[in-house]
Amino acid sequence: MTNQRFWLAAVLLLCLASASPAHEGKTDDDQRTFILATGRRDPRMYAIDLKKALRPENDKTPNAIVSRSKTALDRLDGHLLGDPANIVISEGRRTAYVVNHHGAIENDEFLQHGGRGGLAAMSIRKMIDPRLDNTAAALERHIDAGHFGAVGLVLLPDLFVIGNAESHLTEDGGNRITFVDRRTGSLRGEVELALGTAHPDCAARFAVPFVSPRGPPAPVPLLSPNADWGCFPDSNGIAVGHGSDGKPYLFTANGGTDDVSVIDLEQALAGNRRAEILRIPTQIGPWGIAASPNGKYIVAANRESQRMAFEGNTISIIDVDRARLRLPNAEVARVLVGTSDRNVQTRPFIPSFTPDGKRIVVPNFRSNNLSIVDLAKALAGDPGAEVARIPLTRPNEPDGAAIRPARPKGSAVTSDGRYAVISGGPRVTLTPFLPTGTVWIIDLKTTAVVATVTGIGNDPYGLALVDVKESDHDD
Repeated sequence: MTNQRFWLAAVLLLCLASASPAHEGKTDDDQRTFILATGRRDPRMYAIDLKKALRPENDKTPNAIVSRSKTALDRLDGHLLGDPANIVISEGRRTAYVVNHHGAIENDEFLQHGGRGGLAAMSIRKMIDPRLDNTAAALERHIDAGHFGAVGLVLLPDLFVIGNAESHLTEDGGNRITFVDRRTGSLRGEVELALGTAHPDCAARFAVPFVSPRGPPAPVPLLSPNADWGCFPDSNGIAVGHGSDGKPYLFTANGGTDDVSVIDLEQALAGNRRAEILRIPTQIGPWGIAASPNGKYIVAANRESQRMAFEGNTISIIDVDRARLRLPNAEVARVLVGTSDRNVQTRPFIPSFTPDGKRIVVPNFRSNNLSIVDLAKALAGDPGAEVARIPLTRPNEPDGAAIRPARPKGSAVTSDGRYAVISGGPRVTLTPFLPTGTVWIIDLKTTAVVATVTGIGNDPYGLALVDVKESDHDD
């Protein structure tokens, strides 16, 4: 990529990162907001009309769901395929890029980690069309992620940047950030993250960067938790921060090594496979990660240890400038969320910022609640930085089972900053495709749950919000 194209990419990323607040306070009769939620074990994307969801008569029902879209074509025997875990909306709001964590697999049979990850490019216009419900009509193409266990996704003007959390058929062994061409789907390059230091032989187990014929390490832990964990970062979410030097930096949430990697994006795009410049320790293995709208701060949710049965209860706030300068204490705040007792494990999952950048929304999987964190208070070290804690509950399941824990995971905030939208619900293994997931809508002014949508997939993870104008057309 030429310098000119690089700076174009950097400027575009900066503009995208700060674009959301411009919508605050505006109304448009031509505009509708849709929630696009991953079904995960139910391998479909769920499109929800926000306005319909807010109607009292639709509360605690699936009535606001307008359509469900398959993220892969059916297998020849009719079984549904796919593993949608994350979603990113294109710059023009016309395409949804859905991360199939293990690719086009059959969830009921694939009980293994380490499947080949992929992206499903899907037409948003078709995803929200009720006439196309429960079809693959919105699916335009599949793109190989370039490695295994894809999770995180960032869009550059002509590249996908993908975090790959695993290795072939194992939950451990991932250290690749791949760069894939958006037009052709070709693998253009990768960054190989350094190994951890949990064991004395980590560096001897795998060549970084990879040199043929040395392949993936063997053996590595098949499933976590496992005491052998700690050599491989196993990156989950990815976010882009912007330094005051005008350059963008990638940040990855490393569940395997309990830290966050900082990658010089300019070096990576020049072909440097060792463009990682810093590793920032966190409380425990982070999963979700998000950048503030101005790109100055990164928040990582410290979810769980992969080495032992222990879950986190904090978020880490990272100063991008301190990180790019490799200064100590780049983690400028660590905030307890979901509990007031530091001994209680809450398992924070996928955080998000409000469009004005002032607050952070954090779903807490284990404590079944939602935290609202004030960024300024957190940076000042104020123990009251968690300004609201909102309990989440799920109504009775469609199979008549008793009320189950909320288990929130995904989060997003509407472009006007009024509502937070949260997805959740545990995996139900008895009937894998019974839609038992839930989406909650929280009014951020009153910090109250104002709507609940049921029947959203099975073990849903990430979600996204998209404002669609009736005058928009597909690419």
